[in-house]
Amino acid sequence: MLTEEIKKDLVSAQKERNEMTVSVLRMLIAAIVNKQKDKRLHIAAKYPLLSETELDEQEELADEETKEVLASEMKKRRDSVASFEKGGRNDLAEKEKEEIEIIKKYLPPEMSEEEIRLAVKEAIAKVKPEGPQGFGAVMKELVPKTRGRADGFLVSKIVKEEMNIN
Repeated sequence: MLTEEIKKDLVSAQKERNEMTVSVLRMLIAAIVNKQKDKRLHIAAKYPLLSETELDEQEELADEETKEVLASEMKKRRDSVASFEKGGRNDLAEKEKEEIEIIKKYLPPEMSEEEIRLAVKEAIAKVKPEGPQGFGAVMKELVPKTRGRADGFLVSKIVKEEMNIN
C-alpha cells in the first residue's frame, strides 16, 4: 500500500537525517490520517450500527484515495509556488518546488501536453459538446482520467483551446 511505503520512507529519511523529506512525509501522513478520519466519520454517520473494529477496517484508504490526497497536497504546493513567485519570494518558491519533487515520487508520472490534448480530443468526440455550455461535460469526462496526473488549469486551458472558447 502507498501509505505503508510513505511511512517506510519516513523512517529511512529520519535515519538519514534528511529534514526536508522528513517534514514533507510527515505532512503527507498527517493529510492521509485526516482523510481517514473524515472517511470514518462519514461511514459512522451513514452506518451507525457498525462496531469499532468494522469502522477501523473501512476507514483505511485505498491507494487511489491516497493518490487523491497526494495530488491535492501537490496542487497546494503549485499554487504556493505561483503566489511566492508573484510576490518575489523565490526562496520560499524553491522550498515548495523541492516539496513537490518529493510528493511526485508517490504519484503516477504526469501526462505530457500531447497526452492531455489526445485525451481532450477523445473526450470532445465522445461528449460532442455544443458551444461553451459543453465545457462542463467535457471536463466531467476528463477529470477521472487526468486526476493526479495533470494540472487541472492546463487541462482546462487545452479544453478551451480545442473547443475554441475564449
